[in-house]
Amino acid sequence: MKKLIPLLLLIVAFVSCKQEVKTEQETVVSEPVKEETIPDRSGNFPEDIAAVFTAHGGIQAFDQMNTLIFEMVKPEGNEKHTTDLKTRHARIETDKFALGFDGNEAWLEQEDSTSFKGNPRFYHNLMFYFYAMPFVLGDDGISYEKIEDLKVEDVSYPGYKISYGDGIGDSPKDNYFVYYDEASKKMKFLGYTVTFFSKEKSEKINLIEYSDWNDVNGLLLPKTLKWRVFENGVAGEVRSERNFANANASKEKPSPSLFKKPIVEESKTL
Repeated sequence: MKKLIPLLLLIVAFVSCKQEVKTEQETVVSEPVKEETIPDRSGNFPEDIAAVFTAHGGIQAFDQMNTLIFEMVKPEGNEKHTTDLKTRHARIETDKFALGFDGNEAWLEQEDSTSFKGNPRFYHNLMFYFYAMPFVLGDDGISYEKIEDLKVEDVSYPGYKISYGDGIGDSPKDNYFVYYDEASKKMKFLGYTVTFFSKEKSEKINLIEYSDWNDVNGLLLPKTLKWRVFENGVAGEVRSERNFANANASKEKPSPSLFKKPIVEESKTL
């Protein structure tokens, strides 16, 4: 019995020691992840363009976001757009098709050949560019040129021409023309050319009216876009309209797998 007592004491001491170590490990707190400081790029732009950014929440606030999601409202079912704001990888989803861009390849997955009839490479970021205005006008490789005011119904809107350096994006010969309200500095009209298919400069300018806005996590983004007839520099009647819903801008980074082309498994013949 006397021999058992030291043995028991040794076992108790060993168990106590293990418990102390375990408790000590469990109370270790990991250091919080420091949030990345995003510099304010407002001073990199013409004063008027910087003022437009500020009126919409600020270019620094936009730069802090990593993911932008919005839905384009359609009678047959909404079209959900998700964009990685840092890489510009994209995914568009509907009940009948999904398409995306992974940085190299634009892909399409659909129920049948009639679900989507466009060009995935052209379409994957088309609505994103219109929707994320004016902030996409802060991208690298852009030049700004002051232009004549756009006059619509006796109201003059100051404007800038936006052009791109060679090799910037799929359509470096595209031009944009941004017009803003002089008092509020909010964007009011966007003119744009399309050169994706011809690869040549175009004189035909399409015009979008930005009529109302939503506050999306501090960013003022469009609720409605109205395409207007535009001939000889004169804005005419509204010819089409797009509405947007369920928008969200987030600092959370999207998973890269979201933008990858789905793997289609081949059926096995028994």
